[in-house]
Amino acid sequence: MSWQDKLTGTRDQLRGLNKTIPDTTRAFGALGKAVKDGGTLEFKTKEFVALGIAVGMRCEPCIVLHCEALIKAGATREEVADVLSMAIQMGGGPSMMYAAKALECFDELSAA
Repeated sequence: MSWQDKLTGTRDQLRGLNKTIPDTTRAFGALGKAVKDGGTLEFKTKEFVALGIAVGMRCEPCIVLHCEALIKAGATREEVADVLSMAIQMGGGPSMMYAAKALECFDELSAA
């Protein structure tokens, strides 16, 4: 399955969840907006942190969503690779495997 297919599938799954538990998903969305809009770090930096955590937690849906956000924010492949290096250092071998997935995802979605 391509990363583009995973992105579409993740969005479909989230739409289904939104219909089932709208109050919860709205509250979670409000938290995300508050975190991304507030504070001192710029949006792209926050997305780099999120991608690092996604790799460390081995969450493919998170990886695809944060790669997409980073592409829209103008992140470069080199910046993403630097973040992935830090995620590998913090998470060891499992993070290294998911960092490879994240880089593949970034590359595929960037080419789209």
